[in-house]
Amino acid sequence: MEETRVAIIAIVVEQREQAEELNHILHEYGSYIIGRMGLPYEKKGISLISVAVDAPQNVISALAGRIGNLSGVSAKTVYSKVEQK
Repeated sequence: MEETRVAIIAIVVEQREQAEELNHILHEYGSYIIGRMGLPYEKKGISLISVAVDAPQNVISALAGRIGNLSGVSAKTVYSKVEQK
C-alpha cells in the first residue's frame, strides 16, 4: 500500500466563474478528500475553501497545482507532521 499524507489545501477564489472548473477538479480527486468547507465572503466578493485530504504526496501536489493554475484562484497546502502507522 502506498504511503499517504494528511493535508489541508486552503483555496481563495477571486473569480467566481472558476467555481464550476474548481468543483470538477475536486470531484476528480473525490476518493482522497476527507471533507471540505466553503465560506463565501460577500463583503470582499471572494470565497474561502478548505479541503482536507489523505493521499500520496504526488496526488496532493497534483491537486493543489491544478487548483492553483486556475485564473483567479490561489491554493496553499499544509501537511500534517503525523507519520503513517
